[in-house]
Amino acid sequence: MRKREDKYDFRAFGLAIKEARLKRGLTREQVGALIEIDPRYLTNIENKGQHPSIQVLYDLVSLLHVSVDEFFLPVSDLVKSTRRIQVERLMDNFTDKELALMEALANGIKEVGSVKD
Repeated sequence: MRKREDKYDFRAFGLAIKEARLKRGLTREQVGALIEIDPRYLTNIENKGQHPSIQVLYDLVSLLHVSVDEFFLPVSDLVKSTRRIQVERLMDNFTDKELALMEALANGIKEVGSVKD
C-alpha cells in the first residue's frame, strides 16, 4: 500500500495551468465550460494542487498548451546544491505574487547573463 506522502505534488502544475490560462485571457468559468468541469474544481487544481483526473489533465494541457515534461520527467543529470535546495524550501510557502516576483528576478538575471556571454 502506498504511503500518503508518496503522492505527486501537483502545486507546480496547478500554477503553470493558472499562468497559461491568465496569459490567454481566460476565466476559470470559460475554461470550465470548454472542458466541461466545475470552475471550483479548476480553482482547487490551480491554487491547492488538487490531483486532476487523467482526462482533465489532458484537457487542460491540450487547451492551454502546457508541457507536462518538466513536471513528470525528472532531469537526472541535475544535481542540486544545498543552497538551491534551501531556496526552493523557502519558496514553498510563497504566495503567487511572491513567486511571480522571484520568476521576474530569475528571468532578469538570466537575461543579463546571456548578454554577457
